[in-house]
Amino acid sequence: MKTRDPSGGRAHRATAPRSALGELAPRPLGYDPISRLVEHDASLVQDLLAIRYRRMLEGPGSFLRGTALLMAEDLARGTSTGLKVQLCGDAHLSNFGVFLSPERELMFDVNDFDETSVGPFEWDVKRLASSLVVASHDLGPDERHQRDIAAAAAHEYRSAIIKFASQTRLEVWYARLDLDRVVKELRGFFSDAASRRVDDVMRHVKGVATSSAQRTALRYGPLGPRIVLDAPRFSEVDSVASSMSADDVVDVVSGYARTLSSDRQVLLSQFDIREVVRHVVGVGSVGTECFAVLLTGRDDHDTFFLQVKEARRSVIDQVQGQQTSLDFGERVVRGQKLMQATSDPFLGWDTLNRADRSRSFYVRQLFNDRASVDVSRLNEASLVAYGRLCAWTLARAHARFGRAGEISAYLGRGGRFEESIADFALSYRERNHRDFEALRDAVEQGRVTVTS
Repeated sequence: MKTRDPSGGRAHRATAPRSALGELAPRPLGYDPISRLVEHDASLVQDLLAIRYRRMLEGPGSFLRGTALLMAEDLARGTSTGLKVQLCGDAHLSNFGVFLSPERELMFDVNDFDETSVGPFEWDVKRLASSLVVASHDLGPDERHQRDIAAAAAHEYRSAIIKFASQTRLEVWYARLDLDRVVKELRGFFSDAASRRVDDVMRHVKGVATSSAQRTALRYGPLGPRIVLDAPRFSEVDSVASSMSADDVVDVVSGYARTLSSDRQVLLSQFDIREVVRHVVGVGSVGTECFAVLLTGRDDHDTFFLQVKEARRSVIDQVQGQQTSLDFGERVVRGQKLMQATSDPFLGWDTLNRADRSRSFYVRQLFNDRASVDVSRLNEASLVAYGRLCAWTLARAHARFGRAGEISAYLGRGGRFEESIADFALSYRERNHRDFEALRDAVEQGRVTVTS
């Protein structure tokens, strides 16, 4: 069995000094971020792109959520450590949240893996820190406070990685944050005051969990339960131009069952598909083929929802020139299972083969009490606490890849890493704002269309 030398991580400082992580590499001459977005989005459902761009125009934070490609390209041009782990690939602060574990406990974790792949650990940290600074700017704190927020998250990541490096592999693997134990789990990481702030944030999240979402999404009529159509969130499959039919989605659900554990296959077989509708969610995902599937079990009131979502090549693979032998849907599922402490037991994938092409999908539960923090409602203190919580979670997810010792040796005991991450995040806030303004200009010029 191959083992790594944990101290070897320090050698990476020769080619990637920690101070260099704070530098934002310039873009090539003539680089047009809007043209890159339009080019990248050419393969999406074109009738939905106007919704995507409208949501991105809601503010710099929303714009950042829709531009994982631009940031991945920016990161790839800069200095990278070469210390690769399984990345979330899109680790902005809204891609963390709570959900129910199979044991019906509310957990906190990373919750979006469309871009997951193997890459330098600091890419996830930089995206998280940048999103915190953008959110902080929207809330009004000055640049010094924005720096403090980014540095606090980076410090939490470094402290957590050092802690995980000292633990056994199994201790790392089973580390998790459930909401009832969050303060106890973080004892030794946070001060008492910071722990209380985190506890306040988590109580707020528990209050907005989506346990009632399934009920409000259903209506009952002569034909039994049906999904309430409220476009663009839910709409008929043929309401926009698409190469997917409801029968195609049914085929994906039927095929994906083989990727579940045997007990989950038996459970899923006890449900029948009743309806398929198009599902539009989020910002970055808008335009990707996505469907909600209603199933019923014992009777019409025994309902169950699945989400079927098309998987494309990760922007992390794209900017690194990496090729994977995995089906894109399988890439998402494997990445999620590796990074999350407790994954959706109904998470799986399938490939839809048609005469013209093969398409990859992953399937997961919908309405399983997932919830995210309403960032706009956080004040400066709670944003610091929430950023540190996300950073701890990200460190634990990275540590499961087995390189915590090397990363810990690279980061060291001083504050150089925190300073560099804060420098980068502040620089990226400015670039993101310029790109956001460029999108607004493109809309005014008619280059990009948005819904009214």
